[in-house]
Amino acid sequence: MKKKYITAALLLMMLFITSVSFGQWSRKKGNGYYKLSAWYLEADQHYTDQGIIEPNATRGQLNINFYGEYGLSEKWNIIAYVPFFSRTYQNDILSGTTGELITPGEDLNSIGDVNLGIRYGILQNSNVALSATLKFGIPTGNDSGGSNGSFQTGDGEFNQLIQADLGVPFTLGQTSFYTKIYLGFNNRTQDFSDELRSGLEIGGNFFKKKVWLIGRLDTLQSLQNGSLSAQTAQGSIFANNLEFTSIGGEVAYYITDKLGVSFNYTSAVSGRIIYAAPSFSGGVFLDIK
Repeated sequence: MKKKYITAALLLMMLFITSVSFGQWSRKKGNGYYKLSAWYLEADQHYTDQGIIEPNATRGQLNINFYGEYGLSEKWNIIAYVPFFSRTYQNDILSGTTGELITPGEDLNSIGDVNLGIRYGILQNSNVALSATLKFGIPTGNDSGGSNGSFQTGDGEFNQLIQADLGVPFTLGQTSFYTKIYLGFNNRTQDFSDELRSGLEIGGNFFKKKVWLIGRLDTLQSLQNGSLSAQTAQGSIFANNLEFTSIGGEVAYYITDKLGVSFNYTSAVSGRIIYAAPSFSGGVFLDIK
C-alpha cells in the first residue's frame, strides 16, 4: 500500500460548499442557516497520481461539524464551518492466508480545520442572484498524527478561497427550481499548489415545498505550482496536487417551516491522489427566514 497517495480530499471542501443553503442567495439581515451534521467515508482503494485505481489498507474518516450563515445586512453575510470532532483511522491489516495480524490499526481524534468566510450579494432579484465569497481555511487540525504522520485532520496551511456564485430560479408547472454555477480560486500556503474549483448544481422543491432534491457536479484542478510533493504529504487529508471530478445528490426535508433534516451522497468519478469511494453525510438544520 502506498500511503503517500491516500487522501480524503472531499472532506472539508464538500461540507463547506454543499449544503441546502443556496450559497448564491444572500441572507437578509438577521436571517440565518445553521446545520449540525456528520460526514463519513471509508475506502480500501484510491486514485493514484496517475489517475489509476489501486488498493490500500482500509482507512476511514468521520467528522461531526457545525455550519452556519448569518445575515449582517441585506448584502453581507458571515459563514463558518467548524469540524469540532474529526476522527481518522486505519483498520488492522491481516494476513490473507493465516489471518494473523500484520499491522495493527491506528486512529486519531481531534478538531479539524476551521473555515470562516464572508459573502457579498452583488445582485439579487427574482430572476438572478450573483454573489462573491471569501473563505479562510484555518489550520486548527492535526497535520502529522499517528506513528508515521499520515493520520491527519488538517493540512497545516492557511488557505484563502475566493469564489463567485451565479444562480437562476425558475419554475416548471407548479414546481420551483434553481440552477447554479460557481467558480473559485484557492490560494494555498506552505508550498502547496493553488487550485481552481468549479461546479454545477440544480435543485427542485417538491411535496408542498417540504422537500428539496439537489444534484451536483464539482471539479477541482491543481495548478501544479507548489514545491511540496504529494509523496511528502503522507496521506494528508489535503494532499498537494490532488484533483477530482465528483457527482452527488442531496435530499432535504422540512419538518416545520424552519427545522429540517438532510442526507447527502457524493462520489469521485475520476481523480488523482484521492480515495475511490463515496462519502455520506446527514444532519439537522435550522433555516431562519
